[in-house]
Amino acid sequence: MSWPIASSAIVLAILLVGWLAYERSRPTARMAAVVGTLAAVAALGRDAFVAVPDVKPITAIALVVGYALGPLPGFTVGAVGMLASNVMLGQGSYTPWQMAAWGLVGLIGAGLAALGGRRAGRLTIALACAVGALLAKEIMNVYTWTLSGTHTPAGLLAIAVAALSFDLTDVIASFLFGLAFGPELARLLARVRARMTVSWQTATPFVLLLALVAVLVPRAQAASSTGTVSGGVAYLRDAQNADGGFGAEPGQRSSELFSAWAAIGLAAAGQDPVALRGGGSSVLDSIRAEAGTLQGAGDLERTILALRACGASARSLPGGDPVARLLGYRAGDGSFGRLVNLTAFAILALRAAGESAGSTAVNGAARWLAHQQNPDGGFGYAARGTASDVDDTGAALQAVVAASVPDGPVVSSAVGYLQHAQNSDGGYPQERGGLSNAQSTAWAAQGLIAAGRNPSSVRRGGRSPLDYLRSLAAANGSVRYSAESAQTPVWVTGEALAALAGKPLPVAPAAAAVAAAPVSRALAHRAHTPHRRSQRSAVKAGRAFARVDALARGAGVLIAIVLYPALR
Repeated sequence: MSWPIASSAIVLAILLVGWLAYERSRPTARMAAVVGTLAAVAALGRDAFVAVPDVKPITAIALVVGYALGPLPGFTVGAVGMLASNVMLGQGSYTPWQMAAWGLVGLIGAGLAALGGRRAGRLTIALACAVGALLAKEIMNVYTWTLSGTHTPAGLLAIAVAALSFDLTDVIASFLFGLAFGPELARLLARVRARMTVSWQTATPFVLLLALVAVLVPRAQAASSTGTVSGGVAYLRDAQNADGGFGAEPGQRSSELFSAWAAIGLAAAGQDPVALRGGGSSVLDSIRAEAGTLQGAGDLERTILALRACGASARSLPGGDPVARLLGYRAGDGSFGRLVNLTAFAILALRAAGESAGSTAVNGAARWLAHQQNPDGGFGYAARGTASDVDDTGAALQAVVAASVPDGPVVSSAVGYLQHAQNSDGGYPQERGGLSNAQSTAWAAQGLIAAGRNPSSVRRGGRSPLDYLRSLAAANGSVRYSAESAQTPVWVTGEALAALAGKPLPVAPAAAAVAAAPVSRALAHRAHTPHRRSQRSAVKAGRAFARVDALARGAGVLIAIVLYPALR
């Protein structure tokens, strides 16, 4: 085998695989920007470790991108990351081989997601990174073999043996990188995927007629909140899967993320989520079945809020008491992960679980949270000094009210930030000056409601946040993400229902759920509440895990900061 023939074959393989991946998942412009940023991060990560031979994070990054976003992003990040990093490290005849090798690493990640439904744990992702590194290094050994004078199996084996120590270093390093930040990066990118996935459906004549009517009829004739809420409840009923759970939209695989927000939205609208059954199973059954997939404080917080909305014990979940596990993430300063986002939701989750506002955990978290408010009155995702945004300000406002923080400067300043962030269409953007969307508007409305303000009286351009949400009601009852997009309709509708129903977090179970089985649920709560000694043991175990997980969370935050400009 000569080098020109081998090189041409590799280049053709790159083009073929890249084209096939593109045809299977045509990216939106915004997703392309995200993938481009990830490729730059992978290249910079490789260049940053240039002084340490064969210790590079690019393998783990490419594999996790493929795992979380699919074959095209994974292949692109691996291939383009290698090409870009070689601008500094030096291009050569090996570049197309490297592009092919690490592009295939991204495809391995996509294959892992296809096999396991994106439910792989930390160890599984780390092992996949090690396997990807081993495969990539062996491909590079083949490249070296094509340049040698002995094109025999024995010659290939000799080259592989000579490179063994370097290859093992790369395999171990990739394993450790995957172990450190794999799940955190995967969850971050899963949120990106959920927000940027657009589904196209063939329009029927009836749908085209509805579209024509929508153009001709003034938007001012939008349905009332009651009609929008009842339509949203009907939509979620129809979207429920046979396992009782919910996907991003009807027909998609159930996920705890979407199931939890659907349950919260239904309860806020006065519907008992447990009474709705798809194929004999309820959303509570689905949430419990996915308990093993929960990773990190954020997953635990959302699940505890959903359990409360279902009228179930917040401490009853396969795999251990979620409240005790959540407390394991509490830092010495009272925060959770030293992040406004996690700390705000921790307060809401603990209050949903029955913790009093004066408890050590709630009070300590609330005091830390209050000190993170920015001079403009808003809150950012991380700590004080992070750019304020509507979503985190709305969540923090609900949290400080739930923790009984006095209605003083913290609350009034946060309300002032939300009032100034409102757009002329009545809705709210994620950040001031951006385009309005339903989820940011819902968070703002819930924050205002928690603070005792009527969102109907908060108007810009003659429109309130609730007017904006009602204007996004679709013919099938769902609430669109924005005037331009209908992404993740189950998630968006669940969040919008809570705002339209005037219910801030934590959402209590519907009256029907409380009346259904008050005695049995009280007994279930008592049966699943551990004794104090076992609870303290669970908290200690959770704290030990949190310390081990600290490096991973830190790496995840750094990656989120790097990705932030592309996600705006």
